[in-house]
Amino acid sequence: MTLKDELLAYQARWAEVEAVVIEERRTTSLETRWQQLNTAYAMAKGLGLLREDPSEIGVFERWAKLREKAASQLPKV
Repeated sequence: MTLKDELLAYQARWAEVEAVVIEERRTTSLETRWQQLNTAYAMAKGLGLLREDPSEIGVFERWAKLREKAASQLPKV
C-alpha cells in the first residue's frame, strides 16, 4: 500500500466517524441536549471558570423559560 493509499484510507475512516457523530447529534433528544448543556455549565462553574455577572441573570431566566416551554411541547410518553 502506498502512502497515498494510506492517506486516502485514513481520510475515509475519519469521514465515516464524522458521519456517525452527525447522525448522533441529529437524533439526540432535546432533553438529552439540555442535560448535556447543564452538565457542562455545572462543570465550568465547579472549576471556577464562570464569572458572576448580574446582567447574566436575565439571560438565565430567559433560557429557563425557553426550556420549560420546549419541555411542555414534548410528546408525553
